[in-house]
Amino acid sequence: MQSAIAQRLEAVLGPSHRRGATLRALSVEGVSKRYGETQALNDVSIEFEPGTIHTILGENGSGKSTLLKLLSGIVQPTAGRIMLNGNEIRPRSPLDMQSLGLDTVFQEVLITPYRSVSDNVLLGYDGLFKRRIPERLRDATAKAALDALSTSPIDLDELAGEVPLAMQQLIVIARALSKLPSILLLDEATAALDYGDRDRVFDVVTDYARAGNLVIFISHRMDEVKRLSDRVSVLRSGRLVDTLQRAEVTSERLLKLMAPEAVLHA
Repeated sequence: MQSAIAQRLEAVLGPSHRRGATLRALSVEGVSKRYGETQALNDVSIEFEPGTIHTILGENGSGKSTLLKLLSGIVQPTAGRIMLNGNEIRPRSPLDMQSLGLDTVFQEVLITPYRSVSDNVLLGYDGLFKRRIPERLRDATAKAALDALSTSPIDLDELAGEVPLAMQQLIVIARALSKLPSILLLDEATAALDYGDRDRVFDVVTDYARAGNLVIFISHRMDEVKRLSDRVSVLRSGRLVDTLQRAEVTSERLLKLMAPEAVLHA
């Protein structure tokens, strides 16, 4: 089964441009991360299932951003293992993880402002000395990815730094999806979007997961968590509190897991 965005891209590029191995399983086992005296993560074990949207939820300081950085290859664990398809992996950079089929959309909108929208969508595709996508197909590839996500037409030749913030966010999401990663990490990736574009992105992401990919989602918005999540792992003070299945997810239960003292006080 193919996702709709994969069909769009393969209509332009053919089936051979996807990177990384086919995903069978991703997990973290007993992962800890210490920064000096600060224990950001403490013995966290989570299994992520292909074909699902798995949300990481927690208050500020809970460890969810540290977990995202570990999975993205930005930092390395102090203890524990990251397992992909039954093998331990030790990424040293985001490029290492991209080569394994994982891509991340961070909360910060990361664009090159003085390059075109099209060039920004395709950042990361090319090698050091050779373009991976032929010149004649570059705009068509960028358009295929953006059209799947946006409810409005986009000028591919416009400088990315001159388009609205919401459009810049769509460019970054399109950049990640255009690589067709087996694992897509989204860190508050819809915060800058209006409701129309947010709903469109949610539809694309849900379809992408249903096609057998894994989407790991970080959001503080309870409506997003309940709408998208197949599973929710709640972190508190660097520890895993619980992992809930979709049928178990309610606002009250999530709040109690995240901040039991606040619920008791209320």
